[in-house]
Amino acid sequence: MARRSPQEPRKVIGPLGELLTRESLPAANTPRWTPRRKAEVVAAVAGKLLTVDEACKRYSLTAEEFFGWRRAIERSGLRGLRVTRSQEHRDFHERRRSY
Repeated sequence: MARRSPQEPRKVIGPLGELLTRESLPAANTPRWTPRRKAEVVAAVAGKLLTVDEACKRYSLTAEEFFGWRRAIERSGLRGLRVTRSQEHRDFHERRRSY
């Protein structure tokens, strides 16, 4: 196991205000990605619990998929991560950009 430097945090605040640790992150073999789980992974990377590469490897994500999650959160919060509404959120932001 690699040693962590003292500057790396051991906990970060999750999307719903809870403390996240590496151990409390979604399981590597998560079968169903809810908006909350996606947001927890994004928060872990933002808080430097994981690097983008570690997150992508651990969860079998492409960098494009991870950055899409991050962009959706930045634009619309947790609601932007809902698969059933992703097209609506995309359309909204496309219209907003054209003004």
